[in-house]
Amino acid sequence: MGVSVLRAEGARVAYGPHVVLDGVDLAVDAGEVVALVGPNGAGKSTLLAVLGGDPRPDAGRVLLDGTDLRDHGLGHLARRRAVMLQETHLSFPFRVEQVVHMGRHPWRGTADEQHDDAVVAAAMADAEVGHLAQRTVPTLSGGERARTSFARTLAQRAPVLLLDEPTAALDVRHQEALLARVRRAADQGAAVVVVLHDLTLAAAWADRVVVLAAGRVRADGTPADVLTSALLTSVYEHPVDVWHRPPRVPGAPPEIVVLPVRAPSPPVVPEETP
Repeated sequence: MGVSVLRAEGARVAYGPHVVLDGVDLAVDAGEVVALVGPNGAGKSTLLAVLGGDPRPDAGRVLLDGTDLRDHGLGHLARRRAVMLQETHLSFPFRVEQVVHMGRHPWRGTADEQHDDAVVAAAMADAEVGHLAQRTVPTLSGGERARTSFARTLAQRAPVLLLDEPTAALDVRHQEALLARVRRAADQGAAVVVVLHDLTLAAAWADRVVVLAAGRVRADGTPADVLTSALLTSVYEHPVDVWHRPPRVPGAPPEIVVLPVRAPSPPVVPEETP
């Protein structure tokens, strides 16, 4: 792991009487993937948004490179962190290539602007949307839109990536491909925070898993330490089994598979014939 580049200290967010985040502390180092998991309404997306600077916490603070986010200019902030939202609504029928080019806006007027076309092409290739370059966003499937949004995020070339449920609309192959690209970004020095609902994916790709419930951190540690049947059953209020399978690659850690416990279906009782 590297140097801590992003840190939330006592972050609290409330909407009227409803507290969404309640004194959350979180540090993210360069070179690591941190997965935020937890039930619906736990505060995952809110925490990710607070880490990105919008909204600002009602109490506590967020530090980027040791400096309060409020002290970073918007341009500098956009070059330091990139955010992929769950949904991106576009009012006009932009082509995919145009959307990905939007990720280069923070670099306009800088020396890096000369690399825009190459960066966009590489981002589209990484997200597997190069063949969609001339398609307009309204004509895309949900998964194709998600990959386009991911390509735009990559094109921003920021050393901090904040991704909110990037795999939700993707099929199995594209889930693995996206998270493999996220892993590569971390291996190259990026700090990554990703919201995931699939706990098996979190176990496979994250260095750390942070479990949130009711706006608080319930656990923060390695997947093997955090993803336990007892904790997950308590947090999700549903029985959960956690299986540790021998690694298929020598020297790798055991694979962790997380599955809900399903009650057997009641037997079908045939209707009596009158």
